[in-house]
Amino acid sequence: MSLFRTKDLDQMIRSSRTDTGLQRTLGAMDLTLLGVGAIVGTGIFVLTGTGALLAGPGLSLSFILAAIACGFAALCYAEFSSTVPVSGSIYTYSYATMGEIVAWIIGWDLMLEYGLATSAVSVGWSGYMQSLLSGFGIGLPTVLTAAPGAVPGVTTWFNLPAFCILLLISGLLSLGVRESARANNIMVFIKIAVVVLFIVVGVGHVQPANWQPYLPFGYNGVFNAAAIVFFAFIGFDAVTSAAEEVKQPARDLPIGIIASLGICALLYVVVAAVMTGIVPFQKFAGVDHPVSLALQYAGENWVAGFVDLGAIIGMTTVILVMTYGQTRILFAMSRDGLLPKKLSSIHPRFATPFFTTWLVGVVFAFIAALIPLNILAELINIGTLMAFSLIAVAVLVLRRTRPDLPRAFRCPGVPFVPLAAIGFCVFLMFHLQAVTWIAFLCWLAIGFVIYFGYARKRSLLHPAP
Repeated sequence: MSLFRTKDLDQMIRSSRTDTGLQRTLGAMDLTLLGVGAIVGTGIFVLTGTGALLAGPGLSLSFILAAIACGFAALCYAEFSSTVPVSGSIYTYSYATMGEIVAWIIGWDLMLEYGLATSAVSVGWSGYMQSLLSGFGIGLPTVLTAAPGAVPGVTTWFNLPAFCILLLISGLLSLGVRESARANNIMVFIKIAVVVLFIVVGVGHVQPANWQPYLPFGYNGVFNAAAIVFFAFIGFDAVTSAAEEVKQPARDLPIGIIASLGICALLYVVVAAVMTGIVPFQKFAGVDHPVSLALQYAGENWVAGFVDLGAIIGMTTVILVMTYGQTRILFAMSRDGLLPKKLSSIHPRFATPFFTTWLVGVVFAFIAALIPLNILAELINIGTLMAFSLIAVAVLVLRRTRPDLPRAFRCPGVPFVPLAAIGFCVFLMFHLQAVTWIAFLCWLAIGFVIYFGYARKRSLLHPAP
């Protein structure tokens, strides 16, 4: 079998219209809220402080730059998801256009992105939850508050809250996507209301003098911050993982992808401007709750409490959607024979990949409980940027090889929009640290060993001897 042999695209499209065991219950609104649920979380509640230290008041430009990069990629995702509405996201799309080896690489890459994202956000969730509980005089034993070595000079063994939230989310997802979507929709409305409350209250406390100088570290600071806050937009691609559970995928998937990204980009830019207008950016050093800090700085402590609660809810939805996306990627790879068959089994009662959901939940719950946040965050951005680059390449390839293929949504400006997506993503990748590149290449090397040692021999595309 050729490493670059592709799946039969026409057969994939036909199979997407048949019963796969998954229930089609989601509409455009569900998908939009699913995307917003995945995006608005750690990025807006935690990374805004980190980004401000790199870009100063110019952080809004960093968010705009990251949003543009994601926007170009989103248009490419929208074309593919409406044309090939099959679970698996960019893994499935690359399998249909660039071959099995590329599909394996990106699937292995997505395991890293989605899995570590859930673990990293769970750690952030743990910090906000402990802060909220401390306000009521409730505290955990110190050894159960963080991963080993996470807090210098403090003995910690296990991050119990991070572990528990991932297991709780896994339990919810295992019961059914309809139930999970309802819970997500409620939490998304709450956290968007909290973000809007921050903007409405905070804008009255903005001091324009805090925006001077606007670019204290020049445009290089803006670019460096964009490479970091790019993490804030991770998640809209998880919408495509729901393809086989959408009522009208050709219409609803593009709406969900583009609408969720647009809503979040607008919120991020406004929040960054208000936040840096209230607090001099230097004061965000060492702060893991920059949005609530801005309100405390303004004397609006009552709103700060609501923001803390919104952060907890926001991160909960991110964990939910990213865990959901991870299970559907594994489901698709297992169905293709690249991973054990058990991972694509469907529960007869709940109509979900029950075993896979709990496997993902338990594994990454332990990772969240035992590995510090700074280590978890190293690989997430580079993996996502790689995935976004490949989806743009896949659009270009498919436009050339199958120009006759019916497309419910066509990415505008081809080839310029896909090329712009590739250019922006590669540009941001080269603004990441060298250690991130080294770790990423090591992860890919492990993936190649597994592919040639296991997956390639069991692939359904492998011809029988």
